[in-house]
Amino acid sequence: MNGTALSENTVPVTCLDAAKRALICEAESIQRAAQRLDAAFLRCVGIILECPGKILVTGVGKSGLVGQKVAATLTSTGRIACFVHPTEALHGDLGIYSPGDVTIHISNSGSTAELIRLVPLLRQFNSPQIGILGCRDSPLARMMDAVLDASVEREADPCNLAPTASTAVAMALGDALASALMQAKNFTPGNFAKLHPGGRLGWDLRTTVRDVMHSMESVATVGLNEPLRGVVIAMTRRPLGGAIVLGNGSVLVGLITDGDVRRALERFEDIRGTQAQDIMTTQPITIQPSATVREALAVMENRTSQIAVLPVTNGRGEALGLVRLHDLCGLMSAH
Repeated sequence: MNGTALSENTVPVTCLDAAKRALICEAESIQRAAQRLDAAFLRCVGIILECPGKILVTGVGKSGLVGQKVAATLTSTGRIACFVHPTEALHGDLGIYSPGDVTIHISNSGSTAELIRLVPLLRQFNSPQIGILGCRDSPLARMMDAVLDASVEREADPCNLAPTASTAVAMALGDALASALMQAKNFTPGNFAKLHPGGRLGWDLRTTVRDVMHSMESVATVGLNEPLRGVVIAMTRRPLGGAIVLGNGSVLVGLITDGDVRRALERFEDIRGTQAQDIMTTQPITIQPSATVREALAVMENRTSQIAVLPVTNGRGEALGLVRLHDLCGLMSAH
């Protein structure tokens, strides 16, 4: 192609159709797998909960790649898990096993020779055997203590050959197991944060509102009877996009944003008698300083009209500071 990018006009429109069919096929396959979940799934969860040690996940080819992801997800959600290649297991990697460790086998055909050869060897470790299998009537299925049905009607590719829908379902069932185990063990965002200290996710979960808020010294504050002119002056001197209205002492009774000021100028022909209490939002949404920035961002974004500034208060309703959406987005993009 001599380095020349293909124009979208040179790609047949049927390619887009194939892509859409693939996504729909995989989504429908996962939906059917969800509808099949029954006592066998609970049996698998129970086996893992009773496990005194590790979870070993194994598979060959694309199923092996899925197994690596399943093991990583289990590890990141509070279980000790790792991937073991069945061939390497036969050449020394069985040394990773301790008595009672659970093995999860992933196979679409249910007749993967390497896995069938491995199972009897694992019995010497008293290892409970779980299968995520595409065929429940298969040699491997008959060797398992519990089986999750990962069957699909067809693969998602046009030739019905490439591991696509089958791998998507197997991976989704691994996620389902991890989710069920999190529920059973009351796994919290705090637990998750301890296991994910790095990157954006770790920062979101570990950093609190107290760490990023503007303290009251830098926030515009006014009283209920402050004239609109005084409100504008206070917000100009401390331009954070909002002014906190204080009642008795430090108790927050309202919030005035830049938008409130603009709307007041449109609404009142004569603003000379307008006071803070006339334009403020009473009982504004607030957040505690111990909340995470992830929680603060959810509060600010999950509204019909996006909140750009969020007052921080303590349990007594006293104002402690202000969080800005602009600041949170900037800090998160840096991580």
